[in-house]
Amino acid sequence: MSSSPAVRTFRRSDRHQLTDLVNRHAAAVLPGVSTSVNTVLSSLEARPDEYVVDPWVAERLTLVTEHHGRVVAAAHLHRYRDEPDVGPDYRGAAVVQWVVHHPGDGIGPGSAGPASSEAADLLLSACLATAKRWQARGVQADGTLPCPGVYGIPAVWPHVRSALERAGFVHTGAMEVLLLAEVRGLPDTGERTGRERPTLLRTLGSLGTRFTAFDGDRVLGHLELDTTLDRPERVGRGGGLAELADVEVDADAPEGAEQTLARLLAEARDWLTLCGIDRLITCAYPEDVDEIDALHRHGFREVTRTARGWELRTV
Repeated sequence: MSSSPAVRTFRRSDRHQLTDLVNRHAAAVLPGVSTSVNTVLSSLEARPDEYVVDPWVAERLTLVTEHHGRVVAAAHLHRYRDEPDVGPDYRGAAVVQWVVHHPGDGIGPGSAGPASSEAADLLLSACLATAKRWQARGVQADGTLPCPGVYGIPAVWPHVRSALERAGFVHTGAMEVLLLAEVRGLPDTGERTGRERPTLLRTLGSLGTRFTAFDGDRVLGHLELDTTLDRPERVGRGGGLAELADVEVDADAPEGAEQTLARLLAEARDWLTLCGIDRLITCAYPEDVDEIDALHRHGFREVTRTARGWELRTV
């Protein structure tokens, strides 16, 4: 057995170590989030939830770095078809869909132990060599793991960000704020007082279960909840997580936008409680200060920020 880290292709016998590595990274982003071995394995073959982008993938490859019999780093790559039906941002590109590695015992933000850095550097060098062999038009990177709420390169992964930067990747996309609320901390229907309550209608929306507030025929606002994040086949243990996938409130609502949002969130709280869900996530752009402040006032807290869109710097 070699005393130095070595990169090789993923083997099925790596599945438990790989899942453990994935779950360690996911748990640092959102409390209690994990995924199952079967979900990790399935995601290496296809991502049916990505119904637009996934059919564009021509080739998939998973690489791991092994050291003393332990999987210490892993990356999953896609090669996208160079054909007219593929979106221009993906056409002919190679994408490191995610890269994870043990941070080692480095001290301070962005640091990692020497062995950890070597394992990550070897892995990303192999990824870039693969992209060159594929004759990719460009190389992108991301951190979208097969579990809810984990995408981009979160601020809580400074070791991953450092490895990408050492490999020549630069952040060219957007930054997003990830927020989390305990369902019990959302507004309660019993707390809402004041003028006559608006009519609340529950329907199926494009992103999940939609709640719409009406004043007569006038729409005051709506929100949508995705309660399918924790399907049993996806998670490694009991879930309890949903996403506030969309929210929009009329700024000129008679009772005020703040009160309308509170009523919608109170309705969401009741529904999520019936679903057995205890945590709700959502995201916003840092520049949307008013939206973030409103969410903070109604029980949400910031858990991390994540950097989306990484590209290999071209010389």
